[in-house]
Amino acid sequence: MTPAELSLTVVRVVRSAVDEGAIAGVGELAPAVVKVERPRPGGRGDYASGVALKLAAVTGLEPRRVAETLRPRIAAQPGIALVEISGPGFLNITLDRAAQDDVVRQVRAAGARYGYGEALTGRSFAFPAVPEERARIVTEVVVRLLGAQGARARVVERGGESLPVVACPVPDLAGLVGGDAARWAMLRAARHDRPRTGTRELLAQRESNTLFRVRYAYSRSRALTRNAGELGFASEPGPAPEGAALLGLLGDHPAVLEGAARHRAPDRLARHLEAVADELLRFQHAVLPLGDEKPSAAHRCRLALAEAAGTVLAGGLTLLGVDAPEFL
Repeated sequence: MTPAELSLTVVRVVRSAVDEGAIAGVGELAPAVVKVERPRPGGRGDYASGVALKLAAVTGLEPRRVAETLRPRIAAQPGIALVEISGPGFLNITLDRAAQDDVVRQVRAAGARYGYGEALTGRSFAFPAVPEERARIVTEVVVRLLGAQGARARVVERGGESLPVVACPVPDLAGLVGGDAARWAMLRAARHDRPRTGTRELLAQRESNTLFRVRYAYSRSRALTRNAGELGFASEPGPAPEGAALLGLLGDHPAVLEGAARHRAPDRLARHLEAVADELLRFQHAVLPLGDEKPSAAHRCRLALAEAAGTVLAGGLTLLGVDAPEFL
């Protein structure tokens, strides 16, 4: 279950509770979208939502009372293992392990389009053509991100929504470090920040270079598949407890893409890819059998998770217009 799917589940529960009169005084103010996010440090569960607090503000009820009304209803939904209440009325949601494992299957089914959605279907956006290199690249990627969420987005000669972007301070950065490295530098920084343009940093083929790290993690995912084939086994989705953190990041990917589109923020996607890459590089050492160890079901499940992470990295880089080399 992805965050987007969990959000829809909570929305349905809220609407049902309102329609049945379990939460009075909401009426047409029932939320169409419910935000779910990772719990803050020290929090419990896989995700947390403050929807009860928002409903309490509308109804005048005590937030904890609203949370107590929603808790058993959310807990009864497929894919939910446990719902707890913390603080003044936050709902902490733990997913069923099978629902978490299903994320890998969703990635395999969708391929590079995993995370694409319909949140902006029916909406149209236009942005003015701009000559400055960084603004042009950011606009191009924003158009692509909006399209991935079902919107119709385009660049026009006149008019349209302005995208304020701090210009790249180095003329022809692509000529100095290459197109992919220049593009990554311009997209990784938020639009209102100056990109880091040190040529030595952008050209370094080591893990201090964030683009190198993301590409290297992708190439490692492909190498793991080749190595597993040489050992006589293939991937199969299933439980991989050692990869819980990586699985969580893959589950977050659809929400990251939607957020990057809504906020016109390609940097959100770039930073998310870094997080996936870093976690994959930590996890990779558990994928293949060691020494005389024979391939097992656990190895097949870990390989499936690593491959899914590679798919997310490749798909994300494609949206940013950056190449994902299989060999690095």
